[in-house]
Amino acid sequence: MLITSLKQQHEELRRLVEEAGIVTAFTGAGISTECGIPDFRSPGSPWLKNKPIDFDLFVNSAEMRAEAWRRKFAMDDLYRGAQPGRGHRALAGLAASGKMPALITQNIDGLHQASGVPAGNVIELHGNGTYARCLSCGGRHELAEVRRRYEESGEGPRCHCGGLIKSATISFGQTMPEEAMTRARDASVTCDLFLAIGSSLVVYPAAGFPALAQRAGAQLVIINRDETALDDEADLVLRGDIGDILEALL
Repeated sequence: MLITSLKQQHEELRRLVEEAGIVTAFTGAGISTECGIPDFRSPGSPWLKNKPIDFDLFVNSAEMRAEAWRRKFAMDDLYRGAQPGRGHRALAGLAASGKMPALITQNIDGLHQASGVPAGNVIELHGNGTYARCLSCGGRHELAEVRRRYEESGEGPRCHCGGLIKSATISFGQTMPEEAMTRARDASVTCDLFLAIGSSLVVYPAAGFPALAQRAGAQLVIINRDETALDDEADLVLRGDIGDILEALL
């Protein structure tokens, strides 16, 4: 069902949330665009000029590691200081109400945690771009220090254990995080209402969770600016500005 009236969108979304016992949200890049963070596929996106380096290239080539960090810091500079938007704050309010014990996200910007959603409730399918980890020992490294060492040497820095330091994101060709995938599956099959927000729902396996939730008996609501691959299967489709739609939950 497609509702175009903003007032009707607010009313129907509020009704579904109020009647649900457990809500699971699933977010993509669209929830962060109003915060100044570009999505990946829009024409002219800076991601097209600074595409992430494939995992195998990162691991096997010192030159590609250096280039990966150059692109990473170039993108970081574009949205430095980004703050949570209306959509993030609305979901933080939903989490605070106790109705949303889990939030699944494809995003790597950390804005859900910054908005007040407990970090333990956020399931990051594609990792987190606000820090780095060693690929060998798993140790955490802060980006300011990684950048200092990169700019001094022009090379991708290594951990004290000798391992490669990489942004804590999941690159193309890298194995999806098993724990996050398991938690996301559990959150999908145990909810009454699944909110798919700001995602084109074309990147798998992540995009399979909305359909999984629906098969398990949840109502599926899609909130997005553009059409998605699952619109025809959803119980409710709200198409428009994500901040406008979610602000009704504040």
